[in-house]
Amino acid sequence: MDITIKLFAYFRDGRFKEVASRFFDEGATPQEVITSLGIKMDDVGVIMVNHRHADPAYCLQQDDVLAVFPKIGGG
Repeated sequence: MDITIKLFAYFRDGRFKEVASRFFDEGATPQEVITSLGIKMDDVGVIMVNHRHADPAYCLQQDDVLAVFPKIGGG
């Protein structure tokens, strides 16, 4: 299935801003996609699918848009 992946903040470093139509097997989850990009789940702050918060175990569907944001800190 094809999904669009959007990375934010430092997740873009050495990767990409957005990739359209990247292929993954049916039943892939955000966690599987994220780890396939070399991103540690411990670094992920927010996962969104189609502009809504999503669980890492959500079953992605054809043409979903996955957005991945890192944890942020401040002081």
